Amino acid sequence: MEKKFEEIKEEFINASLEEKIKIYSTTQGLTVEQFKELLAYFPIKYLDKLEEAVNSN
Repeated sequence: MEKKFEEIKEEFINASLEEKIKIYSTTQGLTVEQFKELLAYFPIKYLDKLEEAVNSN
């Protein structure tokens, strides 16, 4: 069963940097607004790592 967005968000907030990157780059079915909401909980200084992971998937 698919996780609800609130569950994904909670997991994302509590995740390590590497886990955040994995969740963000592998989760499917979210809206643009939901992805933007997750980004609010991502440390800005590591955006390059996130971009790299997203572009490699």
